[in-house]
Amino acid sequence: MIKAILVFNNHGKPRMSRFYQHYAEDIQQQIIRETFHLVSKRDDNVCNFLEGGTLIGGSDYKLIYRHYATLYFVFCVDSSESELGILDLIQVFVETLDKCFENVCELDLIFHVDKVHYILAELVMGGMVLETNMTEILTRIEEQNKMEKQEAGIAAAPARAVSAVKDMNIPQKIKDIKLPDLPSIGNLKF
Repeated sequence: MIKAILVFNNHGKPRMSRFYQHYAEDIQQQIIRETFHLVSKRDDNVCNFLEGGTLIGGSDYKLIYRHYATLYFVFCVDSSESELGILDLIQVFVETLDKCFENVCELDLIFHVDKVHYILAELVMGGMVLETNMTEILTRIEEQNKMEKQEAGIAAAPARAVSAVKDMNIPQKIKDIKLPDLPSIGNLKF
């Protein structure tokens, strides 16, 4: 099972984190710092698997990571996960981000955090891998984009209605209403 997914830059600044097990906020920050320390000091030509840190579970857990340009993508997993399967999952995640953002960079992760988390939720939910087929993931993302555009149209409807009412000039129309002459009270029979 996947315990956490972390993305941080070369300086250790977290750009995305998703924990699938509850940790207090301060412990999460310590896990990110410890993970960065463990991963960043490794040479580029060594394998991408290492034993988990003391905070994330020690020897029962593994850190599986890939370093792309200025970003580290780290998956913290238990012993039941396949190292090569997780490396493939990281590759699918990065390629999907690359297709969605057209040459993904660190700023995309910062300014589109909701979309990044949505993409990640298509791959992994509750620490379990859901989908590894990039075509399926991209189809779901496109469907989500269409729904967002439709909702934007619906969300703009109240503003359009207010604008239409303002354009109607209602106070002047009320003044222009011609009421029929009413009979005088003296002519009414009770």
